[in-house]
Amino acid sequence: MIFQETELSDARLIEVEPRGDERGWFGRTFCTTEFGANGLETVFVQQNASVSAQKGTLRGMHFQRAPHGEVKLLRCLHGAILDVIIDLRRDSPTFLRHQGFELSAENRRMLYVPKGFAHGFQTLSDEVEVSYLVSAPYTPASEGGVRYSDPLFNIDWPLPVSVISDKDANWPLLDADTFQGI
Repeated sequence: MIFQETELSDARLIEVEPRGDERGWFGRTFCTTEFGANGLETVFVQQNASVSAQKGTLRGMHFQRAPHGEVKLLRCLHGAILDVIIDLRRDSPTFLRHQGFELSAENRRMLYVPKGFAHGFQTLSDEVEVSYLVSAPYTPASEGGVRYSDPLFNIDWPLPVSVISDKDANWPLLDADTFQGI
């Protein structure tokens, strides 16, 4: 695997290094030794899958408050997404900054999302499947979110939103002057 720094502190884009022959290809998508050597989380307690039928579907922007913060390792297994993360850690040098990453079955990239980040994605194709490892069990009482269209971030989503849950459409807007971070 190739670990690349991003514009956001502690987040990583990870490239799978496929090795192919007449059968297809093989590549490592997780290794505790390599993740540990790069200072990344090595313990994941659950794996989640998300399937979206329609291009333009938006899921997010979700986070878990401390002490139930989650590290996520995401990979798009079918189709393509624009995955966006926002650094919500008050003590981070990239506090309130966001960055987007195209993850697809074709490019095989993975995104490592640290604790303290909001995360969401928009599908760039029909029939998208995303799989992700999570470092902590989901705790509904610790769930939070940021509205995908919050003018504080002005995220440039590539497509009109075709499908979104009521909850995701109505997360609160953040006030940069009063927001304490997570």
